[in-house]
Amino acid sequence: MQNLSFGIITPSYTPDYERCCLLHQSIRSFVSSPYTHYIVVAQSDFQLFKGLANETTKVLVVESILPRWIKREPIFKKVWISLKGLPIRNWLLQQIVKIATAQFIPEELIIFADSDVAFVKPYNLSNLLQQDQLRLYCDPIGNPMQKQMHQKWHESAAKLLDVEVDPQIPDFIGQVMTWRRSNVISLCKRIEEVTGKSWINAIANTWHFSEYVLYGVYVTQILKASARHYLDAQTICHDYWDPRPLSTEEIREFIKTIKPHQFAIMISAKAGISIQQYQSMLKEVSQELS
Repeated sequence: MQNLSFGIITPSYTPDYERCCLLHQSIRSFVSSPYTHYIVVAQSDFQLFKGLANETTKVLVVESILPRWIKREPIFKKVWISLKGLPIRNWLLQQIVKIATAQFIPEELIIFADSDVAFVKPYNLSNLLQQDQLRLYCDPIGNPMQKQMHQKWHESAAKLLDVEVDPQIPDFIGQVMTWRRSNVISLCKRIEEVTGKSWINAIANTWHFSEYVLYGVYVTQILKASARHYLDAQTICHDYWDPRPLSTEEIREFIKTIKPHQFAIMISAKAGISIQQYQSMLKEVSQELS
C-alpha cells in the first residue's frame, strides 16, 4: 500500500497556547510517517500561534475555513454570529470547525488531537491502518457512566442523518480520533439532503451535539464497509477528565497505568495542573516508556 500522509488537526486558542506548544513538540519528537500538523485558531489568536509553523506544521485561521457569513462577535466572546441563523455557541463552533477543517485540508487520513493531548513515545501513524482500513474508535457497549448524555447526542445524529438510534448507544468519544476526509464530505452532503439546509446551519441549530458521535453513526449505520474503517474499542490515549487536581503521587499512579498500546496521554486543562507540572510529567512518562 502506498505511504499515505496524515493530517493532524488541533483546534486551539490563547488560554491553551502553552499546552498546544507541548503537543506540537511531542508530535515532532515522537511521530513518524508523513504528516502535517494543522493548528486551527481564530484570527485574533494567530499572532501568538504563528511561531509554531514549520515544515510539518501549519497554523490555519478559523475565519479562512468557515464561510464568510459566520463572524466572530467582538463583544460577546462566547458566541459567533451567523448571518443565516441564530448565534453559534463557542463549544458548538469548535465542533463545526473540526468538520470544516477535515474538508479544507488535502489529506484523506485525519487525526484529531486536542491541545490537552501529548504524545509520549515513538509511534508510526501507519499503525492506525490495517491494509486500507483506518481505525475508528467504537465501544459497542457504550459508556454506562454517561449514557444519558450520549443518548442525546445519538438522537441528534440520528435526526440529522435520518436513521434510527442504535439502542446500544455505542461510544465514539475519545482522544486522538481518526476520520477519513472523503467520509466527512459525504456526511455533510447527507445532512444537507436530509435537512434541506447547509450542514453548518443544520448543526448550529442542534442543541445536543457531538461531532464524533455524528461521524460514528454515519460510518456504522450508513457507510458501513464502504467507509474503509475498522472498529477498535481500545483507547489509544490514556486520559484524565476529572476537574479535580491530581497530587504528585496520583500523577505517578496515573503514569503507571498507561497500557502498552497507548502512545499519548491527556490530562484535562480543567484539572488545574500547572504547565510546569504537566511538562515535568510528560518528561517522566517519556523516560519511563523509552
